[in-house]
Amino acid sequence: KNFLKRYIFRKVLNLSNIVMVNSVQFKNDLKRDLNVKSKCIYNPLNKYEILKRSREKSKKIFSNSNKLKIINIGRFTDQKDQLTFLRSLNHLKNKINFEACIIGRGILKEQLQKYIFDNKLSRFVKIMNFVENPYPFIRQSDLFVLTSKYEGLPNVLLEALTLKKFIISSSCHTGPREILLNGRGGLLFKVGNHKELANKIKYYFFNKKKCRKLLNRSFKSLDRFDYKNNLLKYYKLIDSF
Repeated sequence: KNFLKRYIFRKVLNLSNIVMVNSVQFKNDLKRDLNVKSKCIYNPLNKYEILKRSREKSKKIFSNSNKLKIINIGRFTDQKDQLTFLRSLNHLKNKINFEACIIGRGILKEQLQKYIFDNKLSRFVKIMNFVENPYPFIRQSDLFVLTSKYEGLPNVLLEALTLKKFIISSSCHTGPREILLNGRGGLLFKVGNHKELANKIKYYFFNKKKCRKLLNRSFKSLDRFDYKNNLLKYYKLIDSF
């Protein structure tokens, strides 16, 4: 059955005039697994709009400025794997001072709430419903954590970097490694490994100056995703037909 799906998928791709992907890793995977050539154009990133919207008035989601403020944003689904995030925080609750906020919506909300209750994490972690403009909340944080099992090119990481927030992300396919320069622009951990994630958070907590250098490196690399440059690539591609 899987062979048949791959065969049909490859036939559809080969019938296309051009195959577009949004990460180099995805492009390489298509070539390696299906022998299909594709063109990579990154998702256009409008840094100016993000910065503008991040200044909009919003409620405070963190109560103590002396604690490490951690944020996670995404749908409450198996793909986003916030349970790994909570397990890492449970591992850390008696080791470092932190506050965490998870923003989103989805079918696994009750499961996450139950884990928080069962493990007495309520004074450390809060869950907030999905909001149209998450940027003011990202701006309030110190650290952005992504725990996804898979992605395309996670825009939320680009948005967090635009707001100069340090990132710890799963090294899932595809996107995070590319955005974080294979770990030279942020910290990566194995998908689902909550103990490794906990150690990365702890490392950031005690090594903020070192991590600042990584953040500066990834922030400078955001030009790859520039809104105008990538839209221009789309226009040129359309004009070529």
